[in-house]
Amino acid sequence: MPAASPWWTPDVHADRRGFLIGRNRIQAALRGFFARRDFIEVDTATLQVSPGNEAHLHAFATQAINHDGSAVPLYLHTSPEFACKKLLAAGEQRIACFAHVYRNRERGPLHHPEFTMLEWYRAGETYEALMHDCADILGLAAETVGAGQLTYRGRQADPFLEPERITVAEAFERFAGIDLLASIDRNGETDRGRLAEALRGVGLRVAEDDTWADLFSRVIVEKVEPNLGHGRATILYEYPVAEAALARPTPHDVRVAERFELYACGVELANAFGELTDPAEQRRRFTLEMAEKSRVYGETYPLDEDFLAALDIMPEASGSALGFDRLVMLATGATRIDQVIWAPVAETAGEGPESRR
Repeated sequence: MPAASPWWTPDVHADRRGFLIGRNRIQAALRGFFARRDFIEVDTATLQVSPGNEAHLHAFATQAINHDGSAVPLYLHTSPEFACKKLLAAGEQRIACFAHVYRNRERGPLHHPEFTMLEWYRAGETYEALMHDCADILGLAAETVGAGQLTYRGRQADPFLEPERITVAEAFERFAGIDLLASIDRNGETDRGRLAEALRGVGLRVAEDDTWADLFSRVIVEKVEPNLGHGRATILYEYPVAEAALARPTPHDVRVAERFELYACGVELANAFGELTDPAEQRRRFTLEMAEKSRVYGETYPLDEDFLAALDIMPEASGSALGFDRLVMLATGATRIDQVIWAPVAETAGEGPESRR
């Protein structure tokens, strides 16, 4: 028989309990934060016809059985984003959501197959407002649990300082010595050969089958992310349009989009957009993402036609998705995501918290 999970033994639970109580306190504080700003908390369905259409996100599939015995494919959502945007189209102005979300092929110190996403949306407001929200949320989380610093594995960030802001292009130049925008033309099309040449010039590995997106991700992971969020949080903004499938282009440069990510202690905490509301362009981008998913993984996910129809009447808006468990980790000093989840998903027989240090 398989060994019992260690999570429910009193000594292991006692080691985690302080983190879990901190989680509850932070969640209550954030609910108050949004309520004071006239946000409505919404609760979206987990089962969806599409789990999302990003090439490298992997979903859990299931099916609904009708009365006649026929099966309808469904998925556990990877984000409540599609549902939240439908509610914006329906007339909601400010909404927030604590959603359990599900991502396959993800397990590690910062990843769990089921985790909590905090998403919030502001109709008629720019993503600049979300940057201020993120700064306030960091300070509130730390204050709630009495933390003077956010910490993760020896790294620290002061949650009460205004986050540093740096564009993706500036980060490529500062941390990798690469001119990113030289590999993107005025139509937003990317030049794989030019970016590959730039990577080779600074000693980064380039494989023959690497796409432009692969090369972009390599620089982000190896050169940029390790330098973000030290001493204070960092807002990395203006991602290339090719790396922002759900965001609108910036007014001043169509090569980059209104997308930012929030980092603290080298950890990505939030991903935010000035939302794309053009259904034809969104369909085009999703189609490209699914073509890439088919090429790399041999599978695709359906498009949510209700979502695309809703975009046609959705107002201009901005929205952010924050990994709530990661925020709790940094505020409480936890080093693994399973320390801050009340009931972690079992992994394999006999494995427990000590096996993933």
